[in-house]
Amino acid sequence: MRMKFIEMTGQTLVDVVHPDEIDEQELRAAGVADDTIVRINQQGDIEIRRPEGWDVLGGLIGDFEQRIKSRTGLEWA
Repeated sequence: MRMKFIEMTGQTLVDVVHPDEIDEQELRAAGVADDTIVRINQQGDIEIRRPEGWDVLGGLIGDFEQRIKSRTGLEWA
């Protein structure tokens, strides 16, 4: 089975995450800018697009699926 993701901008990610998941300052320190491409898989792993591939930054917990779908209007793809 292929891994599915929802992609978004760094700003959308900042809007979606809760402080107990990953702090905005941590995201910014990891290179997440407002226009950075990030994605989240169905397990809640946050990945950032780098020039050579994807890096895992951390994870979301709780009702992250509903928060992501509601904020982005996207489904897993």
